[in-house]
Amino acid sequence: MTNPLLAEWTGPFGLPPFDAIEDADFGPALEAALAEDLAEVAGVADAAEPPTFANTIEGLIRCGATLDRVTGVFFNLAGSDSTPAREALMREYSPKLAAHAAAIYGNRPLFDRIRSLWERRETLGLNDEQARVLMLVHRNFIRAGAALEGDDAARMTAIKQRLAVLGTSFTQNLLADERDWSMPLSEADLEGLPGFVVAAARAAGEERGAAGPVLTLSRSLIVPFLQFSPRRDLRERAYKAWVARGAGGGATDNREIAAEILGLRQERAALLGYADFASYKLETEMAGTPAKVRALLSAVWAPARAQAEADAQLLEERMHADGVNAALAPWDWRYYAGKRRKAEHDLDDAALKPYLQLDRMIEAAFDCANRLFGLEFRALDLPLYHPDARAWEVTRGGAHVAVFIGDYFARGSKRSGAWCSAMRMQGKFPKVQHPVVVNVCNFAKGTPALLSYDDARTLFHEFGHALHQMLSDVTYDMVAGTSVARDFVELPSQLFEHWLEVPEVLRRFATHVETGDAMPQEMLDKVLKAANFDQGFQTVEYVASALVDLAFHEGAAPAVPMAKQAEVLAALEMPAAIGMRHATPHFAHVFAGDGYSSGYYSYMWSEVMDADAFAAFEDAGGAFDPEMARKLEKHILSAGGSQEAEALYLAFRGRMPGVEALLKGRGLAS
Repeated sequence: MTNPLLAEWTGPFGLPPFDAIEDADFGPALEAALAEDLAEVAGVADAAEPPTFANTIEGLIRCGATLDRVTGVFFNLAGSDSTPAREALMREYSPKLAAHAAAIYGNRPLFDRIRSLWERRETLGLNDEQARVLMLVHRNFIRAGAALEGDDAARMTAIKQRLAVLGTSFTQNLLADERDWSMPLSEADLEGLPGFVVAAARAAGEERGAAGPVLTLSRSLIVPFLQFSPRRDLRERAYKAWVARGAGGGATDNREIAAEILGLRQERAALLGYADFASYKLETEMAGTPAKVRALLSAVWAPARAQAEADAQLLEERMHADGVNAALAPWDWRYYAGKRRKAEHDLDDAALKPYLQLDRMIEAAFDCANRLFGLEFRALDLPLYHPDARAWEVTRGGAHVAVFIGDYFARGSKRSGAWCSAMRMQGKFPKVQHPVVVNVCNFAKGTPALLSYDDARTLFHEFGHALHQMLSDVTYDMVAGTSVARDFVELPSQLFEHWLEVPEVLRRFATHVETGDAMPQEMLDKVLKAANFDQGFQTVEYVASALVDLAFHEGAAPAVPMAKQAEVLAALEMPAAIGMRHATPHFAHVFAGDGYSSGYYSYMWSEVMDADAFAAFEDAGGAFDPEMARKLEKHILSAGGSQEAEALYLAFRGRMPGVEALLKGRGLAS
């Protein structure tokens, strides 16, 4: 029978035939796609005709269509619905795919053709997007080591293969620790927990086949448990398990893996002539240099730490008033912060959550996209890769724009966190293709599912990434959508979060799960007033992680990353009651791949812009100002990576912002 991954996909919107794909299909499909891609690339590299943009750059872009289709499905499933077979395939094919990419970048005849075009670029008559694509292709080859020769070239290939193996191991170890740990909860252990936490614990127990409710390491369950459980002993046990992911010893321990990754990255940078990996990685980002990253983080650290220390004193006083005569610990912070928030803002998450139904928050995100950009969403009844996943056709003026897939619930087969990916990117060459965009979250299941305010913000955040993909309007898919500098990619996502806080959005869509009544104005006012509550804590745990990431990659790679982490935190005088948002053994942003390595700061770099960008809407006439929405789509969302990030932002806003907007937005400056 024909392998469904290799056959033409003739179903609606050219979606993969998920109901026909089996795990056994991936290996043969990947082998066939890899061989086909190499043959196609060889055809471009060995062409007898002199190199032109059409026969070399566009020729290269034409290559690998089958491989893109197969990996688009495989990597989405491997992250969102892992199986033992898929994990084995990841371990087998991660180094193969790295070697495949190295073979292409190491193809000297191909690189010679690209270099020839680069040297003659001013005479080729290219339009702006073509010139950008030529620059990116040439730069990608240089940064991949295409100019290396002999032993250096061979070593670069070996490093990339080993990094692929290590990144896969890091991810799978973390998934295993998250999947395998649970804490049974007796009826007495449930006392004091709001109904939505109890329901989520019971659902987690059912999903795991347990006899009763359990606590898992899913953020959507453990964070509210830490916030609401009056049992300090249980909070301590849960918190310690949460932060010990990847550091429990044995087969799933990630500490030695992290050390080897850092050493290989340093060696890779040195082969390419860079002082360290941070200098290599940041060269193509908006920040440009480690010094500029450190300057931003340092400017934020001092006021954030001061606020956190002041808050810690108040929380410890509350704890002592409860009769707990101990120092405030990390497993105490959320519990007493919740009590303080209720006292100071009269806002209780248990009372708020019934107004934040998942389906209504999805509707809210869709409605904002409609009012801003004219997008419409129609639910689709199609076979997808998991029963929890849902799909919508996205249209504008009756014309098809994209397919959007939402996969919102936590499960043991899904890695932690939330992300946006594309099974198919937008493009017009060699033929028009519309994107297939996926948002993956880890919300607790319920009937109906209820979100925390942070969950709702996460939904809007990931949908902002999805809009960047869906509204892309470029010719070449290599610059489509989120194919931008890492410290620019979070701008659309973080900017879209602001629409959740628009009062008219909450008034319309934050309706009570039982009565259907809109959120009372008094509660709405409290929600918005408390938006910056506990920002000292949130900023400190984030900036500490970003500074540790930078320290890992700036200068010589540390032989013992945990010792380096401790050194950085000591130098920062990290508040004792706050932990890093992502400690080294479970810092997947940095160690699961190169994506955010030396780049975890990028959320804050983008936040400098998103605060300023939303202010542009408010200054112009409100959150739904049509002219600002048009400018946002034209200069940022539709442009992808077709220009430098700074040029895109300047075209949208007319100037670059300073850090003041960020500090004010977080309530850390007046």
